[in-house]
Amino acid sequence: MPVSPVWIKAMRKFRHPKIGLSGRVMVLTTAFILLASVMVYVPSIAYFRLQYLNAKIAGAQIASLAVEAAENNTLPIHLEQELLENADVLAVALRRDSARFLMLARKLPNEIDAHFDLRNVGPLKAITDAYMAMFSKEGRIIRAMNAPAHGGGDIIDIVMYERPLREAMMEYSWSVIRVTLLISAITATLIYFSLHLMMVGPIRRLTAGMVGFRKHPEDVSHQIKPSGRKDEIGVAERELSQMQAALRQALRQKERLAELGGAVSRINHDLRNILANVQLVSGRFSDVKDPTVRRLTPSLIRSVGRAIDLCTDTLNYGGAREKPPRRLRFELSPLVTEIGAEICFPADNSIRWINAVPDGLEVDADPDHVFRIVQNLGRNAAQAMEASGSVRVEAFRTGSIVTIDVIDTGPGIPAALSAKLFEPFAATASQGGSGLGLCIARDLTRAHGGDLRLLRTGSGGSIFRIEIPDANAIANDNLNRREKA
Repeated sequence: MPVSPVWIKAMRKFRHPKIGLSGRVMVLTTAFILLASVMVYVPSIAYFRLQYLNAKIAGAQIASLAVEAAENNTLPIHLEQELLENADVLAVALRRDSARFLMLARKLPNEIDAHFDLRNVGPLKAITDAYMAMFSKEGRIIRAMNAPAHGGGDIIDIVMYERPLREAMMEYSWSVIRVTLLISAITATLIYFSLHLMMVGPIRRLTAGMVGFRKHPEDVSHQIKPSGRKDEIGVAERELSQMQAALRQALRQKERLAELGGAVSRINHDLRNILANVQLVSGRFSDVKDPTVRRLTPSLIRSVGRAIDLCTDTLNYGGAREKPPRRLRFELSPLVTEIGAEICFPADNSIRWINAVPDGLEVDADPDHVFRIVQNLGRNAAQAMEASGSVRVEAFRTGSIVTIDVIDTGPGIPAALSAKLFEPFAATASQGGSGLGLCIARDLTRAHGGDLRLLRTGSGGSIFRIEIPDANAIANDNLNRREKA
């Protein structure tokens, strides 16, 4: 008969039960207390045995004093037996002045199983003798000797059955076990509830909040509410609450950006057609002889061009449809000249485009991507200059990396804007800027394995640095990484 999968799953759960943090701490606490008790018990049982034998020797000494006090050191037989029974020994001997006197004795056996001298007993010997007494054969007869407690001789020597000693040691052991288990249970229970209140409960709430936030990040009911604690758990609660709020805000922003991208995608076609018609009509205004119209026409054309660029940049960034770079080696200087002619600088040459790229310098990249990168930087620089200035492009090669610097003489970038300069829609302070030019330029640069960064900015202008490595250098770098891994 086949076994049900449900039954197999239930048996696995039974075989591997889940134990929480409190339960594990409770088990560990009990185990550690038991271990400590065992470590204490080992010497304590040896000490108990020595004390038991010394007590028997002391009782035997008292019995011997009764014999010494009797006339001719002789007692009636029944009185001797009573003294031996009260002392719980078989025989008592006293050694004095190198002479041994048998004070009291029953009928002695022919053989004594073990001899113990308690005058000089080391710890290891005491522990070994104690465990031999507990686990040796039944009915052993032992002999023990020690110096009298208050004088009266050199050595008191007794012969006794070992069974009463073993029973007393067993009773002592069970007492230790009972006390240990009680202490373990009380301590583990107190630690369990203390940890549950101080740690496990708050951690469970944190865990539940994280799980709920992962499933439904938009649901505010899963927001962690800090308890105000000053310890590590309180710090975790506050940091997690702030992280949830930041993530929720980022998700909302992402949703808004997605909605914006969808809206722009829907209206982009119609809007670009309208703007293209406006740009076409505006171009004819330059033929009008009215001075006012001729003066305003360039500004109108630039405004329409910026509107078209805004729609194009927003659609390209929101759609995330950038194609991988198609790399080839080409000369950079002619491309920079073409970019300067494309940017539409003022007709009065108040803002100059300076191509300082050395002739013959080649770059291994996608020409269209490099065009867009430098064009975005140049256009931003030109828009930031209100009156006059220059935009200078320099480049040089260092090994397998080509570095391109775009240098302007504008007013510089504010410190508050520098920290988030490459974030989408962050750098919208420039005139007519979409807030996407720098972001797109950096993405295109990183697609080549390079990077775009703000090298310097201030009242005298800004320098943006583009670094593009050759394709062979990137391939070799990836190969070296794989070999190291």
